[in-house]
Amino acid sequence: MKVIHARRAAVALSAAVILPLALTACSTDSKDSASGSTASPAKAPAPASPSADDSTGMDEPFGPACASVPKNGAGSFSGMAKDPVATAASHNPALSTLVTAVKKAGLVDTLNNAQNITVFAPTNDAFAKIPKADLDELLADKAALTKVLTYHVVGRELTPKQLEKGSFDTLEKEQLMTAGSGMAYTVNDSSKVVCGNVQTANATVYIVDTVLMPPAA
Repeated sequence: MKVIHARRAAVALSAAVILPLALTACSTDSKDSASGSTASPAKAPAPASPSADDSTGMDEPFGPACASVPKNGAGSFSGMAKDPVATAASHNPALSTLVTAVKKAGLVDTLNNAQNITVFAPTNDAFAKIPKADLDELLADKAALTKVLTYHVVGRELTPKQLEKGSFDTLEKEQLMTAGSGMAYTVNDSSKVVCGNVQTANATVYIVDTVLMPPAA
Protein backbone atom coordinates (compact mmCIF):
# COMPACT_ATOMS: atom_id res chain seq x y z
CA MET A 1 0.00 0.00 0.00
CA LYS A 2 1.30 3.43 -0.93
CA VAL A 3 1.44 6.24 1.54
CA ILE A 4 0.27 9.41 -0.14
CA HIS A 5 2.33 12.36 1.01
CA ALA A 6 -0.08 15.07 0.00
CA ARG A 7 -1.06 17.29 2.92
CA ARG A 8 -4.58 17.72 1.79
CA ALA A 9 -5.46 14.33 0.48
CA ALA A 10 -9.14 13.95 1.31
CA VAL A 11 -10.72 10.60 1.24
CA ALA A 12 -14.48 10.55 1.18
CA LEU A 13 -15.71 7.27 2.48
CA SER A 14 -19.36 6.52 1.95
CA ALA A 15 -20.45 3.78 4.29
CA ALA A 16 -23.95 2.63 3.48
CA VAL A 17 -25.67 1.47 6.64
CA ILE A 18 -27.58 -1.65 5.82
CA LEU A 19 -30.73 -2.10 7.54
CA PRO A 20 -33.65 -4.30 7.86
CA LEU A 21 -36.67 -4.92 5.88
CA ALA A 22 -37.36 -8.29 6.97
CA LEU A 23 -39.70 -10.51 8.65
CA THR A 24 -42.80 -9.42 10.12
CA ALA A 25 -44.47 -8.02 13.10
CA CYS A 26 -47.31 -8.32 15.57
CA SER A 27 -48.22 -11.34 17.59
CA THR A 28 -51.41 -13.11 18.53
CA ASP A 29 -51.42 -11.07 21.69
CA SER A 30 -53.19 -7.85 20.77
CA LYS A 31 -50.66 -5.99 22.85
CA ASP A 32 -47.78 -7.52 20.88
CA SER A 33 -47.75 -5.08 18.03
CA ALA A 34 -44.36 -5.03 16.38
CA SER A 35 -45.02 -1.68 14.83
CA GLY A 36 -45.67 -0.32 18.29
CA SER A 37 -42.33 -1.41 19.62
CA THR A 38 -39.99 1.43 20.36
CA ALA A 39 -36.40 1.03 19.33
CA SER A 40 -33.65 2.89 21.04
CA PRO A 41 -32.39 5.79 18.93
CA ALA A 42 -28.92 4.75 19.94
CA LYS A 43 -26.83 2.80 17.49
CA ALA A 44 -28.11 -0.76 17.22
CA PRO A 45 -25.70 -3.47 18.27
CA ALA A 46 -23.86 -4.59 15.19
CA PRO A 47 -24.79 -8.15 14.28
CA ALA A 48 -22.18 -10.57 13.01
CA SER A 49 -22.90 -8.90 9.76
CA PRO A 50 -22.34 -9.96 6.18
CA SER A 51 -21.09 -6.45 5.55
CA ALA A 52 -17.63 -7.91 5.74
CA ASP A 53 -18.19 -10.18 2.77
CA ASP A 54 -14.81 -9.54 1.23
CA SER A 55 -15.16 -12.25 -1.35
CA THR A 56 -17.98 -10.45 -3.15
CA GLY A 57 -17.23 -6.89 -2.15
CA MET A 58 -20.94 -6.56 -1.40
CA ASP A 59 -21.56 -4.71 1.81
CA GLU A 60 -24.98 -3.17 1.25
CA PRO A 61 -28.44 -4.20 0.09
CA PHE A 62 -28.77 -5.24 -3.55
CA GLY A 63 -31.56 -6.13 -5.94
CA PRO A 64 -34.34 -4.38 -7.88
CA ALA A 65 -36.82 -4.22 -4.98
CA CYS A 66 -34.34 -2.25 -2.85
CA ALA A 67 -35.14 0.84 -4.95
CA SER A 68 -38.61 1.05 -3.39
CA VAL A 69 -37.28 1.29 0.17
CA PRO A 70 -37.78 4.80 1.61
CA LYS A 71 -34.64 6.93 1.83
CA ASN A 72 -35.51 8.27 5.28
CA GLY A 73 -37.55 7.39 8.33
CA ALA A 74 -38.35 4.18 10.18
CA GLY A 75 -38.87 2.28 6.93
CA SER A 76 -35.49 3.22 5.46
CA PHE A 77 -32.48 0.92 5.59
CA SER A 78 -30.84 3.07 8.25
CA GLY A 79 -34.04 3.47 10.26
CA MET A 80 -34.92 -0.21 10.27
CA ALA A 81 -31.43 -1.24 11.29
CA LYS A 82 -32.29 -0.05 14.77
CA ASP A 83 -35.17 -2.52 15.15
CA PRO A 84 -35.27 -6.29 15.56
CA VAL A 85 -36.42 -8.08 12.44
CA ALA A 86 -40.16 -8.49 13.09
CA THR A 87 -40.53 -4.86 14.12
CA ALA A 88 -38.44 -3.71 11.17
CA ALA A 89 -40.67 -5.61 8.75
CA SER A 90 -43.72 -3.79 10.05
CA HIS A 91 -42.32 -0.56 8.59
CA ASN A 92 -42.19 -2.00 5.07
CA PRO A 93 -45.53 -1.90 3.18
CA ALA A 94 -44.31 -4.57 0.74
CA LEU A 95 -44.19 -7.06 3.62
CA SER A 96 -47.63 -6.40 5.11
CA THR A 97 -48.99 -9.88 4.31
CA LEU A 98 -45.94 -11.43 5.95
CA VAL A 99 -46.49 -9.19 8.96
CA THR A 100 -50.07 -10.43 9.19
CA ALA A 101 -48.91 -14.04 8.93
CA VAL A 102 -46.29 -13.63 11.64
CA LYS A 103 -48.89 -12.02 13.88
CA LYS A 104 -51.32 -14.91 13.37
CA ALA A 105 -48.60 -17.46 14.08
CA GLY A 106 -47.54 -15.64 17.27
CA LEU A 107 -43.91 -15.48 16.15
CA VAL A 108 -43.14 -11.83 16.83
CA ASP A 109 -41.26 -12.43 20.07
CA THR A 110 -39.49 -15.47 18.64
CA LEU A 111 -38.13 -13.47 15.74
CA ASN A 112 -37.38 -10.31 17.66
CA ASN A 113 -35.53 -12.11 20.44
CA ALA A 114 -33.46 -14.40 18.22
CA GLN A 115 -29.85 -13.43 17.56
CA ASN A 116 -27.82 -13.54 14.34
CA ILE A 117 -30.45 -15.17 12.15
CA THR A 118 -31.23 -15.00 8.44
CA VAL A 119 -34.79 -14.42 7.24
CA PHE A 120 -36.02 -15.03 3.71
CA ALA A 121 -38.98 -12.64 3.63
CA PRO A 122 -41.70 -13.11 0.98
CA THR A 123 -43.25 -9.96 -0.47
CA ASN A 124 -46.98 -9.32 -0.74
CA ASP A 125 -46.72 -10.32 -4.42
CA ALA A 126 -45.17 -13.62 -3.34
CA PHE A 127 -48.17 -14.42 -1.16
CA ALA A 128 -50.49 -13.30 -3.97
CA LYS A 129 -49.18 -16.18 -6.09
CA ILE A 130 -50.95 -18.58 -3.71
CA PRO A 131 -54.63 -19.10 -4.63
CA LYS A 132 -56.74 -17.03 -2.25
CA ALA A 133 -58.65 -20.00 -0.84
CA ASP A 134 -55.39 -21.81 -0.09
CA LEU A 135 -53.83 -18.71 1.46
CA ASP A 136 -56.88 -18.08 3.64
CA GLU A 137 -56.75 -21.70 4.80
CA LEU A 138 -53.05 -21.40 5.61
CA LEU A 139 -53.52 -18.19 7.57
CA ALA A 140 -56.30 -19.83 9.58
CA ASP A 141 -54.16 -22.88 10.51
CA LYS A 142 -51.66 -21.74 13.11
CA ALA A 143 -49.66 -24.99 13.13
CA ALA A 144 -49.29 -25.12 9.35
CA LEU A 145 -48.55 -21.40 9.18
CA THR A 146 -45.83 -21.72 11.81
CA LYS A 147 -44.19 -24.52 9.80
CA VAL A 148 -44.17 -22.40 6.64
CA LEU A 149 -42.87 -19.25 8.34
CA THR A 150 -40.12 -20.97 10.33
CA TYR A 151 -38.99 -22.63 7.09
CA HIS A 152 -38.00 -19.12 5.99
CA VAL A 153 -35.60 -18.67 8.92
CA VAL A 154 -32.02 -19.96 9.21
CA GLY A 155 -30.42 -19.94 12.66
CA ARG A 156 -27.28 -18.07 11.59
CA GLU A 157 -26.47 -15.07 9.43
CA LEU A 158 -25.64 -15.81 5.81
CA THR A 159 -23.54 -13.67 3.48
CA PRO A 160 -24.21 -13.38 -0.25
CA LYS A 161 -21.11 -15.49 -0.86
CA GLN A 162 -22.58 -18.31 1.21
CA LEU A 163 -25.73 -18.25 -0.92
CA GLU A 164 -23.78 -19.07 -4.11
CA LYS A 165 -24.25 -22.77 -3.50
CA GLY A 166 -25.59 -23.71 -0.12
CA SER A 167 -27.83 -26.00 1.89
CA PHE A 168 -29.03 -24.65 5.23
CA ASP A 169 -31.04 -25.98 8.16
CA THR A 170 -34.10 -23.88 8.94
CA LEU A 171 -35.92 -23.38 12.23
CA GLU A 172 -38.61 -25.66 10.79
CA LYS A 173 -35.94 -28.45 10.75
CA GLU A 174 -36.02 -28.95 6.98
CA GLN A 175 -33.29 -27.67 4.66
CA LEU A 176 -33.51 -25.02 1.96
CA MET A 177 -31.13 -24.68 -0.97
CA THR A 178 -29.61 -21.51 -2.42
CA ALA A 179 -27.68 -20.80 -5.61
CA GLY A 180 -26.45 -17.84 -7.64
CA SER A 181 -23.73 -15.20 -7.76
CA GLY A 182 -23.20 -11.45 -7.92
CA MET A 183 -26.63 -9.90 -7.39
CA ALA A 184 -28.75 -12.83 -8.61
CA TYR A 185 -29.72 -15.59 -6.19
CA THR A 186 -32.49 -18.16 -5.98
CA VAL A 187 -33.85 -20.20 -3.09
CA ASN A 188 -35.04 -23.75 -3.79
CA ASP A 189 -34.60 -23.08 -7.53
CA SER A 190 -37.84 -21.11 -7.65
CA SER A 191 -37.84 -18.09 -5.37
CA LYS A 192 -35.67 -15.15 -6.43
CA VAL A 193 -33.98 -12.72 -4.05
CA VAL A 194 -35.31 -9.28 -5.02
CA CYS A 195 -33.61 -7.27 -2.25
CA GLY A 196 -30.80 -8.97 -0.38
CA ASN A 197 -28.27 -8.41 2.38
CA VAL A 198 -30.60 -6.15 4.35
CA GLN A 199 -29.56 -5.68 7.96
CA THR A 200 -31.71 -5.40 11.06
CA ALA A 201 -30.64 -5.24 14.69
CA ASN A 202 -30.65 -9.03 14.98
CA ALA A 203 -30.88 -10.48 11.48
CA THR A 204 -29.85 -10.43 7.85
CA VAL A 205 -32.82 -10.37 5.48
CA TYR A 206 -33.21 -11.55 1.91
CA ILE A 207 -36.55 -10.47 0.45
CA VAL A 208 -37.89 -13.08 -1.99
CA ASP A 209 -40.58 -13.16 -4.68
CA THR A 210 -42.08 -16.59 -3.89
CA VAL A 211 -43.24 -18.17 -0.65
CA LEU A 212 -41.06 -21.16 0.32
CA MET A 213 -42.91 -24.34 1.21
CA PRO A 214 -41.23 -26.94 3.43
CA PRO A 215 -41.07 -30.44 1.92
CA ALA A 216 -43.50 -31.83 4.48
CA ALA A 217 -46.05 -29.04 4.02
